[in-house]
Amino acid sequence: MAYFDAASAAPLHPVARQALLAALDDGWADPARLYREGRKARMLLDAAREAAAEAVGCRADEVVFTSSGTRAVHTGVAGALTGRRRVGRHLIVSAVEHSSVLHSAEVFETEGGSVTQVPVHRTGAVSPSDYASALRADTALAVLQSANHEVGTVQPVAEVAEVCRAAGVPLLVDAAQSLGWGPVEGDWSLLAASAHKWGGPSGAGLLVVRKGVRFAAQGPADERESGRAPGFENIPAIVAAVASLRAVRAEAAQESARLRELTERIRARVPRLVPDVEVVGDPERRLPGIVTFSCLYVDGETLLHELDREGFAVSSGSSCTSSTLTPSHVLKAMGVLSEGNVRVSLPPGTAEEDVERFLDVLPGVVSAVRDRLGAPTPVTVAGPDALVVDALGKRCPVPVIELAKVFPGVPVGGTVRVLSDDEAARLDIPAWCEMRGQEYLGEEPADRGTAYLVRRLG
Repeated sequence: MAYFDAASAAPLHPVARQALLAALDDGWADPARLYREGRKARMLLDAAREAAAEAVGCRADEVVFTSSGTRAVHTGVAGALTGRRRVGRHLIVSAVEHSSVLHSAEVFETEGGSVTQVPVHRTGAVSPSDYASALRADTALAVLQSANHEVGTVQPVAEVAEVCRAAGVPLLVDAAQSLGWGPVEGDWSLLAASAHKWGGPSGAGLLVVRKGVRFAAQGPADERESGRAPGFENIPAIVAAVASLRAVRAEAAQESARLRELTERIRARVPRLVPDVEVVGDPERRLPGIVTFSCLYVDGETLLHELDREGFAVSSGSSCTSSTLTPSHVLKAMGVLSEGNVRVSLPPGTAEEDVERFLDVLPGVVSAVRDRLGAPTPVTVAGPDALVVDALGKRCPVPVIELAKVFPGVPVGGTVRVLSDDEAARLDIPAWCEMRGQEYLGEEPADRGTAYLVRRLG
């Protein structure tokens, strides 16, 4: 099996395995106790904290170990908002943040706070000027990921941090995807990360709170981890997490160059090998191992299953692979095609032969999925001003398939109204127009569902 889903969880690094086994023998005791076994555990914990601080670029007493990256985000957001509650009740996030950030924002809103979501460009990047415009006198906290988890786009963290610092607003950076490749630049105030993203064990995260940041930990008080992460420290996982972070950092420069070449190969060749594909994300400012593309007229769930049968583990942001039948909030915010979406995220050590085999297999898999799905005979009626395509009750990617089937018969300047009650159509039909050079006129209410209007330009 070629594992191409490192953005979800990277395989356990050999150094992490060795450190974990050693720490299971030496780090099982309570590090708060003064007897020998407790002192040994404390030495392991202190050494891990020092090493983590060096990797992040902060002081050791600013590092808190948590039970996961998600817990680090939740603790960091809640603690910073509460610590600055006298300033105000306003939070700023980007529209493409990880769900852990967006869930924290939802809770904050239900408790009476206000949230501003900063939009992104089609590449998935925010504009520092948009963060500057979102800042208010009552802004308590701003949050920005260092790099996007679905499309790999690297965010302008240093520039946004400068804007926030000038306004006296702390910036929390979700560095889960990027910390294994290097420290986060800029004058940020808080940082969260997750060990399983860089080859450490799951169940270990870290939170950094810079000195001078007003912070009030939520929940019952606990004497461990500065009172910010309650419960007995998982010392073996912490030791393994930090050991693997140091190991991947030592390999980062060489491995980054190698993975960039492999992902660039995928970015360049997939559109040539497979018709009707949109490669998404910033082509330059992106993480080394992530490349994401979407295929028109493809059922994303079937595509992932077929790739799995061929020996490839990939992920998707397509609505066809979700229980909610709604597209990824990241792809939606970017305004790009969601149907048939594939994210390839290569772990360090990925063999070139596996990438070549993926490129050999992909065209046949996509073609087979398209053939198997077929293009259902569209139900059309001639309206006074437009052709109407009735795709009600049909799910991604069928509405776009039906649009594409009737479009060759539409005269230049003619209009097609696509009736659909599938949420994905709101994203995929405009994206189809963008790819095809046609004009998307917008949407309008219909007796059932929504009518999406498309004008043929050529």
